Amino acid sequence: MIGTVLVIAHGHRDFSAGGAEVAAHQLFTTLRDQGMTRKVALLARHGGTAPSGLVTVLREDEYLWRTGMSDWFRFRSAVRDSVTGPFRSFLARLKPDIVFVHHYAHMGLEMLREIRRTCPSARIVLTLHEFQAICHNNGQMVKRGSRELCFEETLQACNACFPEHSEEDFWLRKHFIQRHLDAVDRFVAPSEFLRQRYISWGLAPEKITMIENGQPAGPRLPPRALPADGRRNRFAYFGQVTPFKGVDVLLTALTGLTRKQRKEIQVEIHGANLEIQEEGFRGRIEALRRPLMEEGVLHWPGAYHRDDLQRRMARIDWVVVPSVWWENSPVVIQEALRFGRPLLCSNIGGMAEHVRDGLDGLHVGVGNAADWGETLLTAGDPERWERLYRSMKAPVPLESAARQYLDWAQGTVEGIPDVPRRPAARIAGTV
Repeated sequence: MIGTVLVIAHGHRDFSAGGAEVAAHQLFTTLRDQGMTRKVALLARHGGTAPSGLVTVLREDEYLWRTGMSDWFRFRSAVRDSVTGPFRSFLARLKPDIVFVHHYAHMGLEMLREIRRTCPSARIVLTLHEFQAICHNNGQMVKRGSRELCFEETLQACNACFPEHSEEDFWLRKHFIQRHLDAVDRFVAPSEFLRQRYISWGLAPEKITMIENGQPAGPRLPPRALPADGRRNRFAYFGQVTPFKGVDVLLTALTGLTRKQRKEIQVEIHGANLEIQEEGFRGRIEALRRPLMEEGVLHWPGAYHRDDLQRRMARIDWVVVPSVWWENSPVVIQEALRFGRPLLCSNIGGMAEHVRDGLDGLHVGVGNAADWGETLLTAGDPERWERLYRSMKAPVPLESAARQYLDWAQGTVEGIPDVPRRPAARIAGTV
C-alpha cells in the first residue's frame, strides 16, 4: 500500500466551493474513506487581509495554509518566507510519498520547487483546472475587452491584450512558469480539450493525462412531475455570475422572445458573487433581470449550499451552461449527470466535450442569444427530454477517479511509460 499522500488545494471547500476546491477535497476524502493509502492529508490555502504564512490545523488531517499571492503575472507568493519556513517544516514532518497539487493560484509557483527540494523522492502530480499558465486574462483564453475567443497563445496576441507588457515580458513569463513546472512529475487535465491546449503550449504529451472529476455514486433523481401543459420547460443555471459565465447571454435570449413565448418558460439563476463584479457588468445584469423577474419568467434564488443542490435540482428539468469561454470540466456538468438533468451548454471546449450533443443534452451556439432563445423554446418537448434522460451517461465515480490518480502518480497505467524526473540541479536552478 502507498504510504503518505498529501493533497494541496488553493482553497478549502468549507470556505470556497469552486470546482478545483471541490475536486481536491473529494480526492482527499475518497483516499481517506476508502483506505487507499496508509495516511492522507489535505493542505488548503486560506487567505485573509494579512496572510501570516502559517500552517494551522482545521480538523484531523486537514490543514490551512494562510498564504497569498502578490504577482499574478508570474504567480509569485506574497509571503515568500512562508514557503521556506512553515510550508517547508510542514512537508518535512509529513514526508509525503505522493503530492497531488490542485492549482498554484493564491499560493505561488515557488511551492512546487519547495516540494521538490524538501521531498526529493516524492511524486508530484499537478492538476490543471484552467489556462492560467497560458493566458494572463484570468486563464480564460478570451480576448481582453471584446470577449472574443482566443484559439492559441502567441507573443503578439498576448501583447495586444495587455500592451502594458511587452512581447519580451510574455516570453519571459512563459519560460519562468515552464521552468517551475519542471519540478512536476506528471500533470492531470480534467478534459481532453485542456490537455491538448497545454500540449500545444509546451507540455510533453506523455506527461499529461486526462482524468475526469469524479462524483459520488448513487441513483439519479426521478423526473420532475410534469406540469399541466406537459412541457419540460423549467431551466436552471448553477454557478458564479461573472462576465465569462454567459448569464447575460441567457437573459438577453429571454428578452429577445415575445411575451407570449416567455410564458412557456421558467428560468432560475442559482448564482453567487454578482455583488463583487465590476459595476458595468452588475448594471447590465440588473437592467436585464428586473423586467423578467417582474414578469415572472425569471426567478433568482441566488447562492446555495452544496447540501441543498439535490433539492434544487429535483425541481427543474434542464441545467444550462451558457459560458462564453472554453471552460474545462465544469463541476455543474458532472452534478447534472449525477442527478439526471439533461444539459443545454455552449458548443465549445470542455463543455462540448463532456456533454454529448443529443445524448446528454443539447449544444447551443456560444454567445448566440438568438440560438439560446430558440433552444429554450423548443427544448420543452417531453419526448425528447425523456430520450435524453435515458441516454445520459453516469459521471465517473469518485473511487474510480481516485484510483486513476494513484495509478498515474505511480506510473502503473497500462501502456504509459514511466516519466524520468529531470536532474535535481535543473529543478533547483533559478530563472
